[in-house]
Amino acid sequence: MHTVVKRKLFFRSWYYFRNGWSTYFAIIFAAINTLTVTYYLAIEKYPNLQNVFPNFIQYVVVISIIGIPLLIVVGYIHYKKTHAYQSEADVTYESNPYALRVLINSELMLKLNLQLIDKFLQIMANNKLSETELAELKKLQLEISKFVSSRTFSNGVDVSYFKNLRKTKV
Repeated sequence: MHTVVKRKLFFRSWYYFRNGWSTYFAIIFAAINTLTVTYYLAIEKYPNLQNVFPNFIQYVVVISIIGIPLLIVVGYIHYKKTHAYQSEADVTYESNPYALRVLINSELMLKLNLQLIDKFLQIMANNKLSETELAELKKLQLEISKFVSSRTFSNGVDVSYFKNLRKTKV
């Protein structure tokens, strides 16, 4: 196998391993570890707590009944009510040129399509485009052409566009 392909396979495998571990195994192992440590090192040592949780299974059931809904609420707040997830998404787009390219291309296509639909509707209604409207279309065409020809995956043009887009949308 070619060295680049081997290296790529290694890093892809490493990526899949990390995601599989962090998504599926780490949470389970962390939960089991936390429950075991807290019960056997804390609850067993205090008689008052042992009266509330007489055995490990009851402790796991009670903590699960309280903890799972609580963690769902915390996850909801993280995604919907704070700027934490928005910041994570921003960092992802800023650091992944491929995802950023798709986002910016869709923004450009949307802008162009809205202009074209407007002009097509005018043409279909037998209204000739004014010189100002033609100039706007040519300006948009020139702006997009310059942007597309000047950017690469590594020169930061997409990142700059994204940051300016974020400033104007928020």
